[in-house]
Amino acid sequence: MRKIRVLIAKPGLDGHDRGAKVIAQALRDAGMEVIYTGIRQTPEQIAKAAVEEDVDVVGLSCLSGAHNELFPRVVECLKEMGGGDIPVIGGGIIPHEDRAYLKEKGIKAIFGPGSLTADVVKVIQELVWKEG
Repeated sequence: MRKIRVLIAKPGLDGHDRGAKVIAQALRDAGMEVIYTGIRQTPEQIAKAAVEEDVDVVGLSCLSGAHNELFPRVVECLKEMGGGDIPVIGGGIIPHEDRAYLKEKGIKAIFGPGSLTADVVKVIQELVWKEG
């Protein structure tokens, strides 16, 4: 069985990436291949990298409060670039009242502070194996 490929990205101007790096390491420890794009990426850059790298899942992290604009835009860009079948998950400081909106816009799972890395791994595996 091939490794699950995950792209972890920090859209927008948010410069805090410790959480994204923790998730990236946890995914690697779980046997996944992780591409980390770094901070301050545009939705277009993220989608382009996801399609070029042929990833199975995109994981977004946002602490700046711009998740309602940035996360759906990544989903739109993926569709525009031929990667509309790539599931997108998100994490960060995301108020509960924003979660339904994000799910309506195509975000498959949302993780907040205190989420267990094992839960993130499980959701990614379920998304990939269900889709595959």
